[in-house]
Amino acid sequence: MATNANTRRGLIDFARVNSAALSDARRIVPALLPAGRMDGVEWVARNPQRSDRRLGSFKINLDTGKWADFATGDRGGDLVSLAAFVSGESQRDAAIHLAQSLGVDPFEEAAR
Repeated sequence: MATNANTRRGLIDFARVNSAALSDARRIVPALLPAGRMDGVEWVARNPQRSDRRLGSFKINLDTGKWADFATGDRGGDLVSLAAFVSGESQRDAAIHLAQSLGVDPFEEAAR
């Protein structure tokens, strides 16, 4: 019987999930933050955690996955942390959901 990734226990392979997300960042980031625009290698969007009226201070680098809201100091180093921030989920849950959307197994080898 197949195990649902949401109910499996084990260590998350954050590096695997982040690598897969980064390789598809130009699809993933606009899906997480649809009301944004490209500016060079950055996606500029509104911060969904505050009443951000204009684009400008919330940016995600699509080459590195690093993101920040320069108005509030919120920041992260990868796309799993961005997904967690945007959704309000834990890093673990965000990694599992992101992995599922990418067709990637989020669990470490020893936990399989």
